[in-house]
Amino acid sequence: MSSEPYPQESPMLLRRLTVTALSTAAMAAAPAAGAAAVPMPHPVPLPEQVTRRLLPPPLTLAPAGEDRLTVTISNSGNRAVDGRYTLDCHPTGGTHREARAACDRLDEMSRWGEDPFAPVEPRANCTMMYGGPTTARITGTWAGRPVDARFDRRNGCEIARWNKLRPVLPEAGA
Repeated sequence: MSSEPYPQESPMLLRRLTVTALSTAAMAAAPAAGAAAVPMPHPVPLPEQVTRRLLPPPLTLAPAGEDRLTVTISNSGNRAVDGRYTLDCHPTGGTHREARAACDRLDEMSRWGEDPFAPVEPRANCTMMYGGPTTARITGTWAGRPVDARFDRRNGCEIARWNKLRPVLPEAGA
């Protein structure tokens, strides 16, 4: 008997066991040629109150015509930019100048657990850069959820948030 907890061959034995386990798992995951795939059993549904606490609400696109936003721009210094615009997506429409590009941008930004209209985190470290007096408010419905978001350009974080939503929001100074 050896005083070591494992015999000398243990590294080689462990390596062989690992390779065998990985090979077996890979073969079990891939069906054999010509074999029908075996359906996986459905997961047991969680009670509704547990589901609501553990899982974020699903991000789904609303039925056609329900992705409708109103964008209001103020204090840009440009009468052609200031005003109220409607933006309809799925199908695209409204009075927004760049409706197709704006809808495409919102679709790009809409991911599970992400809110394209989310405010800047309260404790974010932002540069003290002033981007001008332009403000915006976006209201309506996006992806089946109500939207009521305000935008300005008072610091670096807010400027970045604004720029991330272009062309939904106009180029500053446009």
